[in-house]
Amino acid sequence: MANAIRKFLPKRFRREETVVPVVRLSGVVMAGGGGPFRQSISLASVAPLLERAFAMKDAPAVAISINSPGGSPVQSRLVFQRIRDLAEEKKKHVIVACEDLAASGGYMIACAGDEIIADPSTVVGSIGVVSGGFGFVDLIAKLGVERRVHTAGQNKATLDPFRPERPEDVEHLKALQLDVHKTFIDLVQSRRGPKLADHPDLFTGLFWSGTRGLELGLVDRLGDLRGVVREHYGPKTRLAVIQGRRGLFGRRAAGAVAGFDAGALGASLGAGLLEAAEERALWARYGL
Repeated sequence: MANAIRKFLPKRFRREETVVPVVRLSGVVMAGGGGPFRQSISLASVAPLLERAFAMKDAPAVAISINSPGGSPVQSRLVFQRIRDLAEEKKKHVIVACEDLAASGGYMIACAGDEIIADPSTVVGSIGVVSGGFGFVDLIAKLGVERRVHTAGQNKATLDPFRPERPEDVEHLKALQLDVHKTFIDLVQSRRGPKLADHPDLFTGLFWSGTRGLELGLVDRLGDLRGVVREHYGPKTRLAVIQGRRGLFGRRAAGAVAGFDAGALGASLGAGLLEAAEERALWARYGL
């Protein structure tokens, strides 16, 4: 409303400034969200924020602030593609600022930027694919538990953690990982192109500081978002963080809970603790 009124004011009464919207993406990339107490990134959660940011007609650019250790390769690519689609549709320059971490899927999303900024101590890269799990074969034997699995299809129980690992299952998993890895590499090369250094470990899953990332062509410059935006668009440029819409009582719509079920809450908390441990381990891989 204020912007609409300002257009009709005489120039001497207007406050001349440039506004650049900022969408903050923080947490592990995962489908379905991370629950009401944890931040996560998915297309469903960020699409409305991106739509609002790119809809600001007078903004010369859209800024994305990313802080993520990665996660789902599918959700990472979907978010990346939505940013690029909106950038091309709305003819906006996209500036991505990497905070503590832009690794794996987090770096994939960062590649949506026409310009990538990092702090010298930011961790960037990790262009690779990883799968993890546990084997409980000896444990259930000690407990005297008999595992019973019935399938239609000889490979339906592939990589069952309660059965001995089969070499053919591992071979199949690695072939799948290579497909996903190639998609990741192709995306990075298509966006960064000649900026990338000819380094033998660039696509091996290694990660680097922002300083080293600049040398390797993974980022374009070192600095902070506010400083870079003002350098581009003038000292009166203001960053405006795009927030999720709130419900009637001030809560974010995505976090609303209808009713209360003690049993469901207990199960949710138990699952949440396990997911939190996995999430913590993902961040810890990068020393954070």
